Amino acid sequence: MSLGEYERHFDSLNSELGGGSVVSERSALGTYNGEEEKLHYIPIRILGRGAFGEAILYRRTEDNSLVVWKEVDLNSLSEKERKDVMNEISILSILEHNNIIAYFNHFMDKNTLLIELEYCNGGNLYDKINHQNGKLFSEEVVIWYLYQIASAVSHIHKAGILHRDIKTLNIFLTKTDLIKLGDYGLAKKLDSEFSMAETCVGTPYYMSPELCQGAKYNFKSDIWAMGCVLFEVLALTRTFDATNPLNLCVKIVQGNWTMEVNSEVYSPALIKLVYECLDQDPAKRPTSDQILDQPFISCCRQELEERVALLNSAMKKPKLSTVTDTPVAVVTTRSREVYFWGGGKFTPQKIDTFKGGSSAQHVCAGESHFAVVTVEKELYTWANVQGGAKMVGQLGQGDQASYRQPRRVERLQGKAIRQVACGADFTACITDEDQMYMFGSDYYGCIGVEGELGMEILEPVLLEFFEERPVRQVSCGDNHVVVLTQNGDIYSWGCGEYGRLGLECEDDFSSPMQVTIPKGATISSVSCASDGTFFLTETGKVLACGNNEFNKLGLNQGICGLKNHPGEGYQGIPYITTLTLVKQLARFKIQTIAPGKSHTAAIDVRGRLITFGCNKYGQLGVKDFKKHQGVQLLVGPFGGKTVTKVSCGDGFTIAATEDNHIFAWGNAGNGRLGMPADKGFGSEVCPAMPRPIFGSLHHVPDLSCRGWHTIIIMEKVLNSKTIRSNSSGLSVGSGLGQEASTSTVDLDMDPGSETECRFRGLGGTMEDNTEECFLETPMMSLANQTGDSSCPLWLRKELENAEFIPMPDDPEQFIPDQLASYSQSVTLPYEELKELTAAAAAASTEKGLSTKRMSCDKVNGLEDADVCKKGESGACCKASSEITKLQETVARQEMRIQMLEKQVTEQQKENERLWAAISRSTPREPGCDNNRNHPLDARMPGDGGERGGGFTNRPAGASV
Repeated sequence: MSLGEYERHFDSLNSELGGGSVVSERSALGTYNGEEEKLHYIPIRILGRGAFGEAILYRRTEDNSLVVWKEVDLNSLSEKERKDVMNEISILSILEHNNIIAYFNHFMDKNTLLIELEYCNGGNLYDKINHQNGKLFSEEVVIWYLYQIASAVSHIHKAGILHRDIKTLNIFLTKTDLIKLGDYGLAKKLDSEFSMAETCVGTPYYMSPELCQGAKYNFKSDIWAMGCVLFEVLALTRTFDATNPLNLCVKIVQGNWTMEVNSEVYSPALIKLVYECLDQDPAKRPTSDQILDQPFISCCRQELEERVALLNSAMKKPKLSTVTDTPVAVVTTRSREVYFWGGGKFTPQKIDTFKGGSSAQHVCAGESHFAVVTVEKELYTWANVQGGAKMVGQLGQGDQASYRQPRRVERLQGKAIRQVACGADFTACITDEDQMYMFGSDYYGCIGVEGELGMEILEPVLLEFFEERPVRQVSCGDNHVVVLTQNGDIYSWGCGEYGRLGLECEDDFSSPMQVTIPKGATISSVSCASDGTFFLTETGKVLACGNNEFNKLGLNQGICGLKNHPGEGYQGIPYITTLTLVKQLARFKIQTIAPGKSHTAAIDVRGRLITFGCNKYGQLGVKDFKKHQGVQLLVGPFGGKTVTKVSCGDGFTIAATEDNHIFAWGNAGNGRLGMPADKGFGSEVCPAMPRPIFGSLHHVPDLSCRGWHTIIIMEKVLNSKTIRSNSSGLSVGSGLGQEASTSTVDLDMDPGSETECRFRGLGGTMEDNTEECFLETPMMSLANQTGDSSCPLWLRKELENAEFIPMPDDPEQFIPDQLASYSQSVTLPYEELKELTAAAAAASTEKGLSTKRMSCDKVNGLEDADVCKKGESGACCKASSEITKLQETVARQEMRIQMLEKQVTEQQKENERLWAAISRSTPREPGCDNNRNHPLDARMPGDGGERGGGFTNRPAGASV
């Protein structure tokens, strides 16, 4: 047996005793040295508090996605509640469906369990129903909801899982009306469709008649709850309601629902299905698959499936928790703030609107307005004009008012906005569904609706043209729009002057027109200048079209081959109407390009800043105000700093670096640079060198300039915490049928809680010896169940006569709750048992026992103690017999370990003899050292990377 095999075998034995793992400890150490995967999270806000703890919204910085962490304080939970929490993880880890809340990972932070789940930004079905304010859902919407719920229930039932708590509060929605079934804390694994459960759990309003009567139940109990949910969707009221719990139970058993479903609005087939789900006889209720086979669903099932897949694709995340990967969570608390300046505001103006769940994710500036997309994908707009100038609809608020404070665009409520772009007096935005909305001035046809809605579009309108052409990105110039679709096609419309649309002409177009892309080019992003357009390819090359005044598109061609040419050395190109390669940038691999009114800035893959175009105000940042025909690489001004963000306005440039500095240069007039000309810049109105603004360091997630205005998101790191373990004694994805075995969290419990530790003996982590064993009678177990918050108090009497089913005994594995069959009256006091445990530990220490292994003497410490009292001898003897069995198991494991150690020792001696024989038989070769090691041995193929230098570096005990 090799050393590696021995270690793995020793781990398997030691895990039965709750000890640490040799392999896991080494692998954890190796992972810590740079092989671990770090996932970075930023807390956003508290979403709510449930039975087990808080649900907090986090942003994962790797992909800017939003996730929910259920933070559970394990110390405050009872044993049953711990099992429910672990049960939820176990079930979520094996469920993967488009209509089920996705499980990503879990971590342990001291005594807090952190479960990372999918986030639904549309609330829950309960709130959705209440927001209807009495207005009935259309049948199309009801069928859409019913199909998704039935699909989710069908999936969990096929996995043998009974949800047991289906209700409108546990049915979550996205803003696109995608349904996700969640909260599996009360779910139960059944062996087959004919298996029955008996525990009384669930919410009273959705409990089936068999549950109310204390009878056995199965998957049809979930179908009853589905019927109640469907009834609520149709009637906008609870299926059963009463003034007290007992009356509610009677109504459920009698089938006396609150009202009839409106037959004038909904079809007879749909109403019939509701009443079939609410049949008193479970056998007569349909299965979830039978619901999906209903004609009014099956006729459009393929369309519904495709719609679900499309909506889910934008938010689907890969599972992070695997056998081999142990990601590390880095939680960073940051303060994120939004500032804007310019247009007469000489100092940055902080906006207090964007905090917590409304913190900004993306910003964009127009000539006279701003737009912000929050982390929860809501769109806010406001005006930034001097005087009382009227808007022309670019705010999307339904009127022409110039709102000076950010206002949410209510017409887009329920739409998840992921990107926004501003023109001079119009706005475009894209949803998670890749659909496009526009509003504002349609003077040049920029709204793309061919002038059918007038010149001023005050509310967002959906561009039907892109319903079949999913949009990836949009960019807006002053008076034109360019769109990149998911298929890589380019469409443009609006003002066509100077050929900015790339359509080989200067005509205006009021509807999207497809742009011809040069053969072999794949466009990755588009960026509109005021009267031109840039197209960035996947290879880092740049194409451009439009007005090239001041060489702001970089299209001027150099005159080569003439040394000391008296001319300027460049041939000017005033404008161009087709997509043309920007040759001046050909030697760079560009990743970001930011056009301004008369100049342009770009960032290459090495983080270097490149500028070109007009330099009248020093906006190129090259220390002068001279005309420069070529592109300028700004290395010196940043001292080698990596530039991450840049944006250009009217004669000025703002840039942010990787080390959290913000620089500004160019025309400082009218507040463009965020500070008065006589402060910070002295008498210099136009600094021609990048100069830092803001006294403290800030990270810049996003930045936008247009005209005189700038808007910027700035972050400060407040603190950071690393959570390195995603296991810490938690067993995930296994033992679904053994609820008792899932509570393997080795934490001390509060002696004053209802789950006070009654006995401290074997198992758990051997170093601490704190595994809890609970002793209780069937009546105690019943009392705990009826006292649990998951069971209504009004069913206490019905449950008192319920049959108690003990956990199955497994002679091969010790389960803490196997001792849960003794009366509380014969259980030793906690303090007395604590003293006995301490005495046993001391006795074990004196005998030289290892902290990672249990020996028989440690059990004898308890057996020899005088734990029996008068009147309690029977119970104690019974407990002693259980301890004797455990003692025998430990003794057998000790013998097996000793045998393995003996085998390993013998193997090591044999290996040493073999290596000695090899050393004697191998002739000395030129170039070998005294130990007969060749200098190239370390690089010989077949080494496996374990030999290091020569033969003598092989670890002792390794197998041949």
